[in-house]
Amino acid sequence: MIRLDMQQRQLIPWLLSSLKLWRDSYSSDMKNLKLFSEVSQNIQLHSTEDEAVQFAAYDIDQSRLFFASSTNFVYALHLSSFHNGRDSAKGLPVEVCSIDLEAEDFITAFDYLAEKESLLIGTSRGLLLVHEVESNVTELVGNIEGGVTCLSPSPTGDLLGLISGFGQLLVMTYDWDLMYERAVSEGGYVREADDVSVSCEGPSISWRGDGKYFATMGEVFESGSMHKKIKIWESDSGALQSSSETKDFMKGILEWMPSGAKIAAVYKKKSDDGCPSIAFFERNGLERSSFSIGEPGDANVAFESLKWNSASDLLAGVVSCKTHDAVRVWFFSNNHWYLKQEIRYPREAGVMVMWDPTKPTQLICWTLAGKVTVCNFMWVTAVMEDSTAFVVDNNKILVTPLSLSLMPPPMYLFSLSFSSAVRDIAYYSRNSKNCLAVFLSDGNLSFVEFPARDTWEDLEGRDFNAEVSECKTALGSVTHLLWLDVHSLLCVSAYGSSQNKCLSSGSSETELHGSYLQELEVVCHEDHVPDQVTCSGFGASVTSQTPLESPVMALAWNPSKRDSAFVEFEGGKVLSYASRSGFMETRIGNDSVSFPSACPLVRVAQIDAGGVQKPLVCGLDDMGRLYINGKSLCNNCSSFSFYSELDNEVVTHLIILTKQDFLFIIDTEDVLQGGEVALGNVYFVIDGRKRDEEVMSYVNVWEKGAKVIGVLNGDEAAVILQTIRGNLECIYPRKLVLSSITNALAQQRFKDALNLVRRHRIDFNVIVDLYGWQAFLQSAVEFVAQVNNLNHVTEFVCAMKNEDVTETLYKTFSFSKKRDKALQAKDLSGNKVSSVLQAIRKTLEEHIPESPSRELCILTTLARSDPPAIEESLMRIKSVREMELQNSSSDDNSSKKSRPSAEEALKHLLWLLDSEAVFEAALGLYDLNLAAIVALNSQRDPKEFLPYLQELERMSEPLMHFNIDLKLQRFDSALKSIVSAGDEYFPHCMDLIKKNPQLFPLGLQLITDLEKKQAVLEAWGDHLTDEKRFEDAATTYLCCFNLEKASKAYRESGDWSGVLRVGALMKLGKDEILKLAYELCEEVNALGKPGEAAKIALEYCGDISGGVNFLINAREWEEALRVAFMHTEDGLVSVVKSSALECANGLVSEFKESIEKVGKYLTRYLAVRQRRLLLAAKLKSEERSVIDLDDDTASEASSNLSGMSAYTLGTRRGSAASVTSSTATKARDLRRQRKSGKIRAGSAGEEMALVDHLKGMRMTEGGKRELKSLLICLVTLGEKESAQKLQQTAENFQVAQVAAVELADDTVSSESVDEELYSFERYALKTRSTARGSDAFSWMLKVFFSP
Repeated sequence: MIRLDMQQRQLIPWLLSSLKLWRDSYSSDMKNLKLFSEVSQNIQLHSTEDEAVQFAAYDIDQSRLFFASSTNFVYALHLSSFHNGRDSAKGLPVEVCSIDLEAEDFITAFDYLAEKESLLIGTSRGLLLVHEVESNVTELVGNIEGGVTCLSPSPTGDLLGLISGFGQLLVMTYDWDLMYERAVSEGGYVREADDVSVSCEGPSISWRGDGKYFATMGEVFESGSMHKKIKIWESDSGALQSSSETKDFMKGILEWMPSGAKIAAVYKKKSDDGCPSIAFFERNGLERSSFSIGEPGDANVAFESLKWNSASDLLAGVVSCKTHDAVRVWFFSNNHWYLKQEIRYPREAGVMVMWDPTKPTQLICWTLAGKVTVCNFMWVTAVMEDSTAFVVDNNKILVTPLSLSLMPPPMYLFSLSFSSAVRDIAYYSRNSKNCLAVFLSDGNLSFVEFPARDTWEDLEGRDFNAEVSECKTALGSVTHLLWLDVHSLLCVSAYGSSQNKCLSSGSSETELHGSYLQELEVVCHEDHVPDQVTCSGFGASVTSQTPLESPVMALAWNPSKRDSAFVEFEGGKVLSYASRSGFMETRIGNDSVSFPSACPLVRVAQIDAGGVQKPLVCGLDDMGRLYINGKSLCNNCSSFSFYSELDNEVVTHLIILTKQDFLFIIDTEDVLQGGEVALGNVYFVIDGRKRDEEVMSYVNVWEKGAKVIGVLNGDEAAVILQTIRGNLECIYPRKLVLSSITNALAQQRFKDALNLVRRHRIDFNVIVDLYGWQAFLQSAVEFVAQVNNLNHVTEFVCAMKNEDVTETLYKTFSFSKKRDKALQAKDLSGNKVSSVLQAIRKTLEEHIPESPSRELCILTTLARSDPPAIEESLMRIKSVREMELQNSSSDDNSSKKSRPSAEEALKHLLWLLDSEAVFEAALGLYDLNLAAIVALNSQRDPKEFLPYLQELERMSEPLMHFNIDLKLQRFDSALKSIVSAGDEYFPHCMDLIKKNPQLFPLGLQLITDLEKKQAVLEAWGDHLTDEKRFEDAATTYLCCFNLEKASKAYRESGDWSGVLRVGALMKLGKDEILKLAYELCEEVNALGKPGEAAKIALEYCGDISGGVNFLINAREWEEALRVAFMHTEDGLVSVVKSSALECANGLVSEFKESIEKVGKYLTRYLAVRQRRLLLAAKLKSEERSVIDLDDDTASEASSNLSGMSAYTLGTRRGSAASVTSSTATKARDLRRQRKSGKIRAGSAGEEMALVDHLKGMRMTEGGKRELKSLLICLVTLGEKESAQKLQQTAENFQVAQVAAVELADDTVSSESVDEELYSFERYALKTRSTARGSDAFSWMLKVFFSP
């Protein structure tokens, strides 16, 4: 537990005021102050004489109250005795001590010193006493001449100020050293010693919250009369900072606001006919503002005391009226002081008040007879479920329906006036009935019935006087009020307190004591006049009374059950109450409802749970914890509300505003799942550095401290916020708007959905995408009929695009499941824009009468199609133009009224589309007149288009079409036009085809002349040759019998067989064929195809020796040996044998070198891995993150590596007989090595680079084939030893490589450092045991398998 020192405890009230705690800093006026708990206890006074409690002091540390009586007794009372919440008719046992004073000496000043844990007492004879509470020892610390009239410790706990009976100000330390002495009174007047009394008529002291300054009120003799003046002093030096004007201040009432902004005092203004006013002064002594506390001319009103609460937002005062005393609580907002509460006491009670220094909304009242009452207030929103604001101000209620106007108080639409101050209200708005029940401070009830909501605008500016209802039964002091139905009212009443004597006569005649839950029957003896406010003729009678064992915290109407409510008791227990049935346990599902802590604010929502309507009981406690059905939902809630998108009372969304100013919009179906709260407090905590962008369920409120005061349900989809400054802000969260649109579409209210989209600037595509565009096609007729505004339909058409905005623009919003009811289905095929616009266009043509707007809308559907139907649009405009020309000579105006002019239609089309595209489309219709009109209306310079159009007009029709098609790049049409123009334009035709090669197939189809077709084919072949497509070019040349070009094309493509085939067609001689074969043989070998070169040499050249050498170069050992044996030449066999042995020896050396490299790479990999794991373990033990490790640290963790060719770009040592001995394989290896780059020792990627390099050393399939062919050749030639050695070496390499890769793959994903488990020998043995049966080792000869 955190312990505060004495000085810190003294500063708690000022800190509460300065820091403006969340629940108290909400300085708006759309709220009412509700008295939700009122607990009274009687102190057993010790003296048998007429003893009166006169002073009180508060011990913050132990929550104790000390009272000093007129007979010098001190009573100590713990506030915990009030926590049981029950009134006590008997006397309350308290700690009592007596202050031993001389006869006729009595206590005149009294306070508690937290630093000394003692009471400080001043007496009429000037004694300054310190009474230690625990030891019950009283010490005399000083004697003040003239007596002590006032004493006040500073909030900082280091100074003490007191005023003597002679009007002298003394400021001393807690060691009782006098710092300075000043005169408070002026003008030579000195109060006699026997004038000192307990009244507060004399001087007084009030400190600023930080203790730097204090104010005094002293008497000033001026102009022959006595007045008072406020002086402001600096506490350290005692210097007078400023003073006010002399005024007729009432008594010694002076109260400095803890936050330091204002000093409150009470005086009578000459212009107020004797009615006192509370005035507020600044530190410079100037009066800032004031307000009257009574009606003009009410001279009987007097003021007894004035107290600020610790948050500086509530001002409580005791006002003495003609027949009673009243405790009044004021609140300031929007430059207006509101009287929010009034509690009446009998005048003889002598009530006094003080605020709890640690709880800004707890007021402590006590009477002279020792009756102590703890009043707990809470702020409740003045905005009801239907967004009607009822703001309480004294005996008035300011009424403003926020759905009609966002009008912050003190402005209002109309007002209601009552016979006395309003204490509590209850509003009923169901089944077209709007009623208000009001409990007044005089104990009476008043009722008001309102007309239909749509007539309220006619009530603007009016004030209605509500009469008191007839009630034969005593109601007591009502703390909670709730409508069950239009004729039944539920309330919590307290009986037996001293306040009841000041209530209505009926209330004072009862013998009841304690708290009761009462059910009232409300009847109206007058008929309600439509469109009028009914304020009279009501009566109420108590039909049932249920005694309460514990105090009630809140009442909430149960919308799921008729004539029932939820009652929350102290501690959070919630019971259900049914009319004429009484209490019963609240169960929702299988669980009972009970809040973990007391929740002063409880509201119930009716939700739809799978077709079954269930209540959702929400409670908000003082710490900002929001509970749903007794389970915690949010721990930082500042305010919440409900929103319904439906016409009934079913709530669809929960609105939560957190203390971090994030407004959350939550679907009620997401709150509870299976009876459990699906969301937790983590959902409502937003990290400022990383915001949740997946689900846009919250809105960042721009102004700190704002509160949710209400919502506008249905299609309004609004949340009303009030800022600290008092401004009303109406926001429309996207999620609520989209939900309303979804709901409107589910009910096929297309007009409402479109209005929502237009009003909130939502993408129009959301209507089609939420409804499903294929389903929308079926409802297009209904859509156009409901909207009934072609301008709005045109807007809708213009916004269409081939995109599902629910998956793109609004993908961050989770849409309601009602989307399924709107025939929604995912449309995965088809063109949304063209289909929707075609349906709209068809509807317009078939169901809407002709009009200019209809024609423009149809043009819009054509222009916005995908792709735009520009030509069809121009055809419609052309038809309109032709009709205009036909009717120009007639007087028939009917067609003019039904269609727009051609110029208007064309301008509309040009507004929708690019003018250049429209001009080209007009040209594409080959209508030069239409093209000219388009050009003129698109504001083009006639010098640009007229010469071109005139030139076209002079051409023949085919040639005109050809030129237009060329301009529009419609090459297929241009080719057809130029072909139809005649043979003389064939060169133009060839130029067009050559420039656009895609036209060759169409040209061959259109051109029928054989000679011209041959020319087209040859040109096509030339084009293919230029594009290096030699095989296609050769085939094309053969079609036009150009053998020379065909042979050249085959030769360029490397197809030697094609060259020889064409040579035969060209009827070349034997020598020419032989020469050609030798040339091809050299070319093919140069291309890296020695195998094919060997085939040419053997088949066409007859060169056996050269063919065998080519086969050896191709590593086709078996084929080379076969050819050598076939021609029975020993020299050729010897060549094959020597080459095979040389290749085998080279491969053996290379395999051995590769085995060494595999070992080096694997060893390095295991070392790097082990260092990484050890370093990670070390960092983890030091609670450091591996991410924080920089490259230098990683480099230090590994050593330099040398002697590994993988760390260089040098090429591998090659030989004529390598595993990948072919040129292409070597090229691939080189490209792979260049791509991989160097393996930098100590780099972050070294470990994975080593693994990749090991995998890259595997034997290729081509290498395996060559190796097997070599082994068979060696065996055939009798070189068994060489073959066996080669196979064994190659097998060892492949086993090592495969085992190393498997070991690396297994360790990459493992964090284990088990050397025995991950040993190379173990993996090599495993690989060797399974190698000979696998496909990877199928190249091996079984005859050489070792046992």
